[in-house]
Amino acid sequence: MVSLVLIVSLLFSTFSSHFVETANYSNYGYTMPASLSLNPVDACWRRNPKWATNRQALAQCAVGFGKAAMGGKQGAIYVVTNPSDDPRKPVPGTLRFGVNQAKPLWITFARDMVIVLKDELYMTSHKTIDGRGAKVEIANGPCITIQQVSHVIVHGLTIHSCKPNKGKTPDGDGIRVSGSSHVWIDHCHFSRCHDGLLDVILGSTAVTITNNFFTQHSTAMLLGHDDKYVADKKMKVTIAFNVFGPGLTERMPRVRHGYAHVANNRYDKWGLYAIGGSADPIIFSEGNYYVAPDRRDLKQVTARKPDGPVSKKWKWSTVKDVFLNGAIFVPSGGPPVQPMYKGGEAFKVAPGSLVPSLTASAGALRCVVGRIC
Repeated sequence: MVSLVLIVSLLFSTFSSHFVETANYSNYGYTMPASLSLNPVDACWRRNPKWATNRQALAQCAVGFGKAAMGGKQGAIYVVTNPSDDPRKPVPGTLRFGVNQAKPLWITFARDMVIVLKDELYMTSHKTIDGRGAKVEIANGPCITIQQVSHVIVHGLTIHSCKPNKGKTPDGDGIRVSGSSHVWIDHCHFSRCHDGLLDVILGSTAVTITNNFFTQHSTAMLLGHDDKYVADKKMKVTIAFNVFGPGLTERMPRVRHGYAHVANNRYDKWGLYAIGGSADPIIFSEGNYYVAPDRRDLKQVTARKPDGPVSKKWKWSTVKDVFLNGAIFVPSGGPPVQPMYKGGEAFKVAPGSLVPSLTASAGALRCVVGRIC
């Protein structure tokens, strides 16, 4: 006799099949909640209990503008065994030694570790940092810079308490993407950094930011260097399936000049605003889940900088979004400007009502080798 739970599960699966992948893990001997649904990124790899034997397959799972990011797909596996850091003479087995190599590498970790960097970790092109199978923290020192490179993937890290380099530029970002392209940042946890949690600046483009958890910080994410830096007009960024959690004030993201597709993200209140912009950016908010703070004067999702009347030239639109606790999105500029994805970059965006399920696993995952993640 078919159980009522199974009937309900089948009905839900049929209803949502155009938008999400519903997980069925019983065949692998590993039980997950029946209600768990996977977004298109996670559905690409998390069902496979043998993910650790073909780690590079993750590179085919991105969506959006950063879809083509290869990372170290064409290189060997490099295993970090030593959490120490020597910026002048990197030691084999350390993270810095791996990212400094000229050849493509897929970087993994032998065990749980906390890495306190003594200087910014500058990535080179065609690198993947893959934290699956270990709890890896980058914390309490300078953090990660992706500068003037391409094809970089960062996955599965906990990044917090980042500090500026001593005697150098006072940034202290969790991850700074500067003048780079084909970058994918997925399933990381960001909190409590000196400057921004994640910045994409100085002409960067073809960037995808998915499945991350942002919390406990003032300025979460900046897209665009400053209002006068017109090279950022070419910037195209996809922000999808992330959770902007408790303790954030603003910039989720703030956009200058470029194009941001903000899709299927969860916003659990904010201190000032959720999405902001200046210098005439294009913002397409699609299928998000906005929960406003309780204060009556902070209900508006959007903020235009500098503050002033809404310009008809500012193309900001909302489609399929859910607004709770009085949240308000102020659109402008007429019909939505679609992201114009190409070459397999497009993905189905679910209605905002499905976001709590699609983002339930945001942040760094605790994957176990030999089991589905």
